[in-house]
Parts: sequence; structure tokens; C-alpha cells
Amino acid sequence: MSLITCNTFDNDKCTSIYLIRHAEKIRTDKNERDPLLNKSGLLRAKKWSEIFEKIEINKILSTDTKRTISTVIPTSKEKKIKIELYRTEEINYESFLEKNKGKKVLIVGHSNTIPETTNILIKNKFYDYIEDNNNSNLYFVNICDGIISHELLFYPIEGQITKDSI
Repeated sequence: MSLITCNTFDNDKCTSIYLIRHAEKIRTDKNERDPLLNKSGLLRAKKWSEIFEKIEINKILSTDTKRTISTVIPTSKEKKIKIELYRTEEINYESFLEKNKGKKVLIVGHSNTIPETTNILIKNKFYDYIEDNNNSNLYFVNICDGIISHELLFYPIEGQITKDSI
């Protein structure tokens, strides 16, 4: 089932979750624990906003780092949705799904947390960590009447979304 097809299930029983890693960050100082986005990252943040412009989003979650927040600021402004901060290790996923039932949620995180979160949501260790040079993945999880579907899309800055068959 494709992202577009799943997004057409607009009822209170379906929950759609979009998960992305932060955009490209400045890498000049290896000791910098919380770097800003570089030029490519700023461009990618704008491109994510363009993608999500056509998709209903009810909630935006981001970890509390400059790179994740900056990645989602354009989407937050476009959608007029406040960014809510979260800590991956503090999420109770059962409670999260219950509270967000019927909503469309965008989650921004990191190369290790986004695949892990996706795996927890789909109840299967399906996705591996994201390679350090890959900021293009869009994970999509749809839960509708207890049926879980998911897919991984790639969004290169200069290209189109392509589907990794699942």
C-alpha cells in the first residue's frame, strides 16, 4: 500500500505516522554535540515542508536538538503546528498510539532512533539504523483497524520520492 493510498483512509480508526531523520548537519567540529544544519540540510528542511504541505499532519514531535528542530521548523510554520519535544527513551508506545489514534503524526529524530521507533510501531525488527550520510528516508506507518502497514521512501534533495519495496 503506498503512502498516498494509505493517506486516503481518513477516519478516526486510522493512525498515520511519518518518521524522518534530521537533515544534514554541520560536521566541521567533531566535538560539537548539537550542531546546526548545513546548507544542504536547510534545503532539505524546506523540501520536507513541501512534501508535507500536501499531507494532513495533526502533531509534530522532535527530539530536543538544533538539527531536528531546524529540520521541522518549515513544516511547523507551514502547518501552524507547535513542535512538541520528546525523548525516545521516555515514550510509552502503547499510550502514544492510544493518545494519537486517528491522527497524523510527524516524528523527527536520529539515525538510530527513527528506525528503532518504526520497528516498535510495526511490532517487527524490520529496519536497520540509517547510514550516517543518509538524511533522505521517510518511514511511513499506518495503523487502521489494528492492521499495520508500512513503507520506506527515499527523498533525495534534487530528486523525486522513490519507494523501497516492502
